[in-house]
Amino acid sequence: MLHVLAVDDERPALEELVHLLREDPRIGRVTGAEDASSALRDLSRMLVEDERLDAVFLDIRMPGLDGLDFTRLLTGFAAPPHVVFVTAHDDCAVTAYELGALDYLLKPVRPERLAEAVRRVELAASRTGPQGEDAPDAGADDEMIPVELGGRTRLVSRRTVTHVEAQGDYVRLHTADGGYLVRMPLTALTKRWEAAGFIRIHRSTLVASAHITELRFDGGRAAVQIGDALLPVSRRHTREVRDLLVRRFHHAAGGAGGPGEGGGAHG
Repeated sequence: MLHVLAVDDERPALEELVHLLREDPRIGRVTGAEDASSALRDLSRMLVEDERLDAVFLDIRMPGLDGLDFTRLLTGFAAPPHVVFVTAHDDCAVTAYELGALDYLLKPVRPERLAEAVRRVELAASRTGPQGEDAPDAGADDEMIPVELGGRTRLVSRRTVTHVEAQGDYVRLHTADGGYLVRMPLTALTKRWEAAGFIRIHRSTLVASAHITELRFDGGRAAVQIGDALLPVSRRHTREVRDLLVRRFHHAAGGAGGPGEGGGAHG
């Protein structure tokens, strides 16, 4: 069964859309959001927690981030959901379809017209697979994380994140441009980003192994150097970090031409 997200800034319209979607036997779960920024946060949480989302049914004219801009931002996700516009405006259909929308419904929505849109979502989901277990592995690609900055929503590329620190119910993503606070558990983020080379070095710290430039030992304590930051490694994670860096060193040495070239170190 399908899992969909309904987005509309007018509460009566949102409640009606959610009701109609829940009436369709092909839909197993409907989540509602009153603006596009909230929808992006919901989508980010679902991705981190490996929840499937097949489609977003959304209005176009909304304060702040509108439906078209929301759809453009979806292209930054590794496995974006399908999009169906539900709007009172008929002047954005061409743009909507250019952005890859599956359907474009005009308010007031007729149940039979909505049923046809759900049929299209069901067909598209069966062809491309949902974001969950049947989708291509998102770990092999980049991923965009929506963050709130002064009332605006910005997408931060996972590739730019050097390390992540837990701060209560939030995590702080560290990049060369600064830090960004996101509401999500570090445990869930660790599981999702493991395939992308992120490794836990402490109960409150996750790092991108590609950004580690040095492993230090001082008085039995270990730490890794990432840029200008020296981050402590807990005892329980020291061996894992050390083994990872040793494997990376041997892989790089092998790629450089193998033994006998370049005067490598001797034991």
